[in-house]
Amino acid sequence: MTQKYNFDNLPSRRGTGCYKWDCGPDELPMWIADMDFQTAPEIRAALQRRLDHGIFGYDDMGEDWYQAYIGWWRERHGLVMEKENLIFSAGVVPSISSLVRKLTTPNENVLIQTPVYNIFFNSIVNNGCRVLESPLRYDGQRWAIDFADLEAKLADPQTSLMILCNPHNPVGRIWSRAELARIGALCQKHHVTVISDEIHCDLTEPGKGYVPFASVDETCRSVSLSCIAPTKCFNLAGMHSSAIYAADPVLRHKAWRAVNTDEVGEPGTFACPAAVAAFREGGPWLDALRDYVWANKRFVKDFAERELPGVKVVVSEATYLLWVDVSALTEDVKDFTDRLRAETGLWVTPGTAYGRTGEGFFRMNLACPRSTVEDALGRLRSFLR
Repeated sequence: MTQKYNFDNLPSRRGTGCYKWDCGPDELPMWIADMDFQTAPEIRAALQRRLDHGIFGYDDMGEDWYQAYIGWWRERHGLVMEKENLIFSAGVVPSISSLVRKLTTPNENVLIQTPVYNIFFNSIVNNGCRVLESPLRYDGQRWAIDFADLEAKLADPQTSLMILCNPHNPVGRIWSRAELARIGALCQKHHVTVISDEIHCDLTEPGKGYVPFASVDETCRSVSLSCIAPTKCFNLAGMHSSAIYAADPVLRHKAWRAVNTDEVGEPGTFACPAAVAAFREGGPWLDALRDYVWANKRFVKDFAERELPGVKVVVSEATYLLWVDVSALTEDVKDFTDRLRAETGLWVTPGTAYGRTGEGFFRMNLACPRSTVEDALGRLRSFLR
């Protein structure tokens, strides 16, 4: 797809301690959100320089780390962040879990919009809170927010926190500025704090951008904490590197206390160099990656329309994940995906992992070479036949 970056070659990940590829020799894992591409060569070069230094003691965030985040969000997403409002964390999931612990008390409701990233459920339940689902609505083409249901559940006095997925995993929606403003206004009205998980923000369809929740208006900015990172879009999950942005001074202090109480507020040796290189030098690689992934999405959509009767690809504006509607073929998607894996080796995630509203869908990872996508589609076609 591009002369400078080659996304067609797949280095083998078997036998490397890779969680995704720790499966049977004939299985094809396309479930977890983990890319099968080497990260940008500019990032690898920066990490090599740090490795060659040879001393791996305690590290701290330097000025470069702060300015890399600030510059990227200002130039790419139109959000002006202040250095004092950025807090290092070892990951978006650790951030969310720590914030749930700090911002709630046991048995309070934490609202999520399902189907949604399954680990949100863990972060809520493991901290003694109750999951309150506000299901998204599906019209056969797109998913949308049911604002009447959302307000009714935010108005519950037991609801103290909302976890927003922006852009949304797994349905692939980029929430509009108007939608986010409405969420912010409702949360302020009902005294609910928002954690906005924005880890997929740079994985949008070429030509489309996402809207940072904190950039919408002063209301959204004041009621929220944003969890941001280079790890998803640059395939750096193993670097354990992220940030929390909190403009409100009370929320910022609580976030700082949360990550430091849980001891996830100090960077490992490679966490900051990886982030700095990604945000300062990784832009061209990321743009090429997005072109490649969306070509994969178009390929799957066209193939499904020709070769896979009963399979419908949901329109996706963001993430390298595909949300696939198989409700015409099964009333039990967990059984469907279990049999698909057992009979063909193709491993995808049943939609019910993301909440009850995921019944009839599965999620599939397309951040892989085209040859892997073709293999997966061949297996799916054989299974349906």
